[in-house]
Amino acid sequence: MNPYQSLPPRSFWRSAVAEPEIPDIGELWTPKFAIGQDDPVLTAGSCFARHIGRALRDRGMNWRDAEPAPPGLTAAERQDRHYGVFSFRTGNIYTAAMLRQWLAWAYGHATPPDEVWHEDGRHFDPFRPAVEPAGHATAEAVAAARRATLAAIRTAVAEASCLVFTLGLTEAWLDGGDGTVHPVCPGTVRGTFDAERHVFHNFTFDEVHRDLSAALALARAANPRLRVLLTVSPVPLTATATGGHALTATMYSKSVLRAVAGQLAQEHDHVDYFPAYEMITGFPFKAVFFEPNLRTVSPEGVAFVMRQFFDALDRRPAEPRPAHRTPPAGGEDFWCDDAVLDYYNPR
Repeated sequence: MNPYQSLPPRSFWRSAVAEPEIPDIGELWTPKFAIGQDDPVLTAGSCFARHIGRALRDRGMNWRDAEPAPPGLTAAERQDRHYGVFSFRTGNIYTAAMLRQWLAWAYGHATPPDEVWHEDGRHFDPFRPAVEPAGHATAEAVAAARRATLAAIRTAVAEASCLVFTLGLTEAWLDGGDGTVHPVCPGTVRGTFDAERHVFHNFTFDEVHRDLSAALALARAANPRLRVLLTVSPVPLTATATGGHALTATMYSKSVLRAVAGQLAQEHDHVDYFPAYEMITGFPFKAVFFEPNLRTVSPEGVAFVMRQFFDALDRRPAEPRPAHRTPPAGGEDFWCDDAVLDYYNPR
């Protein structure tokens, strides 16, 4: 007997990946903890995270919108102003450092800068410049809107059962003076770029692990029952500020984020990892879930990911299927030592 003889078919490449048609590749995730229909769930993170919140809501689960839109807005106005996109109106949170920053501000461990950007007589929040596309009438209105979001974060985290956070990037722009993290490079969406002030930084594994660990500790201090489900966005970088190739920069960024998410899931019982990234970018899927620009995930791709998500939550744990086979002396992949393991595949 050996450990491979009791493994299920999903643990073998041939039966799990090579033989099934793409839509039939399944069981990629075994949830570490249950997420019930009535459990309050928060979503935050990069742009791909917006699909998760909408799918939870459409499924009838208890997705928490902690900062609902005021009455009188059209559907387009609500979307443009980031109502109902994430559980709170932070805008996209691409990096672990930004999540840590928002939570530190929410719980009083740090104070947001007073800086406000001005354009055409309107006022904008440097840390969510796209959330109010028309800006605010006054600088105080910017501060008041941010205070409302920080209050929403505190309320939502205190009541939540699970936070689903989608990591997006390792590349970021920092303020060289106080170290605050911007969601995008100043001078792109809004603001003015200052080469002496705005500093590019590409976070390492250790830095992402540090920032995400600290962010989750802040959230758990406010709600010790909170569980965290990490994902990595499959959306590639639009551009890299490293000056390198966009493909290799994307692989670096996603590899670091995937490794950190997996490491934290190993370290903590209350942290799990959902492989949305692998479901879209894994080479067995042949990029069929991307639009022609090879960046935008298609509706079919989103549907595939969320079907895997809900199927896993609904699935009962499978019983081990024992099998014993005598490996033949030769055969396929003869020169690959680990190819012998396929002979213990129960299929």
